[in-house]
Order: sequence, then structure tokens, then C-alpha cells
Amino acid sequence: MAKCSFCGENIEKGTGKIYVKKDGKILHFCSNKCEKNMLKLKRKASYLKWTKFYRKGE
Repeated sequence: MAKCSFCGENIEKGTGKIYVKKDGKILHFCSNKCEKNMLKLKRKASYLKWTKFYRKGE
């Protein structure tokens, strides 16, 4: 199973999206919410409480 590049959740086989950047880097997304937050809104996952990358106190 792949992990979401933004929130860190496991993605079940047959679901989610794969985004390939121009430099060849592959990003996996579990939902449209994660994709838009990372690519369109350019948010950092470590600042959002609902992601697994959220760090308290930093």
C-alpha cells in the first residue's frame, strides 16, 4: 500500500491518485482535499492538525 504524500494515510489498492511532477517525482494522494492543499494552495502538512505530519509546538 502507498501512503498519501500530504496527510500520511494509507491508500487502499485501486483508490487515490498518482501525480507525476516534471522532475520525475511521484506523489500519491488519497483524496482531492490532500491534492488541492499541496499543489494548488501550497500548504505544509506539518501545520495542519488533521495530517499525521502535524507537530505540536513548532
